[in-house]
Amino acid sequence: MRVIAGKFKGRVLQSAGDSTRPTLDRTKETLFNILQMRIANATVLDLFAGSGQLAIECLSRGATRAILCDNDRVAQQAIKNNFQKIGVSPELYSCSYKNCLANISKGSLDIIFVDPPYASGYYNDVLQTISQMQLLTDDGIVVCEHSCELTLPAEIGDLVAYDERKIGSVKFTFYQRREVCQ
Repeated sequence: MRVIAGKFKGRVLQSAGDSTRPTLDRTKETLFNILQMRIANATVLDLFAGSGQLAIECLSRGATRAILCDNDRVAQQAIKNNFQKIGVSPELYSCSYKNCLANISKGSLDIIFVDPPYASGYYNDVLQTISQMQLLTDDGIVVCEHSCELTLPAEIGDLVAYDERKIGSVKFTFYQRREVCQ
């Protein structure tokens, strides 16, 4: 697992142990090709961050702020180790996703990555919470990584799925606020 582009390109990152499922480099590269025009100067949130690789990739490509959340101690240590490798202090919430989201300012996030354990059943609750708390900027997006077998809702709260991409054995569903999609 490595940083694939930007100022930290080539840095090898530590995984968060056997209990996590890191995004493969090929999958990550395709995802960031899709997101490339959104990353510069963005504020990103990596929920269920695991190793923190998505947040680090965003910082490497010009995001100004990355917030991470993971309540697993092994993942928290991997995040700290990986951020030490790039010389940045992580803005890490070591708590549940609900507590993390409750501490973020309304309308402040440009990109939110949602990648919980696939069998957790958290997707709908996370999306509903993000919608209710109005955490996205006007043109902000939510990126859900999930198994190809799972179909996420087309709409939830004020969020609307505007794109879906299958990359290998993974699917990404992209959400925006309803008024942006109209």
